[in-house]
Amino acid sequence: MTDKIESFPPVADRSARVLILGSMPSVKSLAQKEYYAHPQNQFWPFMGELFGAGRDRPYAERLRILARSGVALWDAAHRCHRELSADATMRDVEPNDVSGLLRRCPRIRAIFCNGRKSEELFRRHVVPILGDDLERLHIGYLPSTSPANASIPRDRKLAAWREVAEWAESR
Repeated sequence: MTDKIESFPPVADRSARVLILGSMPSVKSLAQKEYYAHPQNQFWPFMGELFGAGRDRPYAERLRILARSGVALWDAAHRCHRELSADATMRDVEPNDVSGLLRRCPRIRAIFCNGRKSEELFRRHVVPILGDDLERLHIGYLPSTSPANASIPRDRKLAAWREVAEWAESR
């Protein structure tokens, strides 16, 4: 059995109003130590259109732009076993401490799950421990930005992702 892989620390500060949760970084992301590093993932192009944080900017600058825009990033899973980047093969999942993050970032009012696996992990592992925090949060599902999710046209995905900007802009 292979060692468990581990997600990155959250990218969040106390001014965050929105949390985007992935499932677990891809093999490419883990190797580059960057969220959504696969060149065909649509996450950064969407962030470019919504917030000006596109791939044309250095990674650290993209993160600063998202932070200034009130957007935090993390994953539902902290550690797991997984074959390559296939979310469907995730097992022995240990969740991230989303409840702790919400205490450190009390302005977060919306959590958006990037894809079905993120939503599944969030509902299975995070929702049961959120307690009263759940009542104050808007929980949204967004179509995955992964290149594996090619069945939904890009324009439909981007239209759904605009909700992130709406929540980030609400003060």
